[in-house]
Amino acid sequence: MKLLMRVGAALAALPLVTVSASAEPARFEIDPQHLSIVFNVEHLGYGAVWGLFLKGSGGFTYDEEARELRDLKVEIDTASVFSNDEACDGHLRSGDFLDAEAHPVATFVMTEAEALSETTGTVTGDLTFRGDTHPVTLDVTLNKIGPYPWGENYVVGITATTTLKRSEWGSTYALEDNLVGDDVPLTIELEAIRQ
Repeated sequence: MKLLMRVGAALAALPLVTVSASAEPARFEIDPQHLSIVFNVEHLGYGAVWGLFLKGSGGFTYDEEARELRDLKVEIDTASVFSNDEACDGHLRSGDFLDAEAHPVATFVMTEAEALSETTGTVTGDLTFRGDTHPVTLDVTLNKIGPYPWGENYVVGITATTTLKRSEWGSTYALEDNLVGDDVPLTIELEAIRQ
C-alpha cells in the first residue's frame, strides 16, 4: 500500500515538470565587443579594397524551440568606417560614398524571416542608408546557441551575408568604366546575449 502511494505521488508530479520545461521567446542584444561588419569593393580592376565598421548595435527576439526570429533591428555608425588608410577612410565618409556627416546611421529593420534548415535561413528587411531605403535579403547561419563558457550569459552566434549595389542608394562615384565597383559584398559576424 505504501509503495502504491509513493508511485501515485510521483505520477502526480510529472505534469508539473513537463509544463515548466517549455521554452519562451527571448530578447537578445548584440554584444558590441563581438560584432564585425566587413565589406569589400573592387578598385580599378586590380583587386578589392577591404573595410569594416567599428561601431554598431541592435537586437532581436528569438524563439529557440520554434526557430522563429522577429523584431530584428541593427544600426551602424557610418563614420566608424575603417580601411587602415586615413585618406581612404576620409573619402569613404564623404558624399561620394557613405555621406556620414549627413547620414551618421545606417539602419536595417527586418520585415520577414524564413528558416531553410535547422541552422540556415534568410532575413529580409529595409536598409536605410544615405537617406534612401531599399529591401535587402541576408543569408543567415546560426553558428551556435547556448551558455557561454564564462559567466552566466546565454549567447547566440550568427553569420549573415549579402551583396549590396551602392548605386541603389545614390553612391555612383567612379562607376563609369568600373573604376570603383558597384557590388559591395557584406559579411556580419555577431554574438548576441539573451537579456
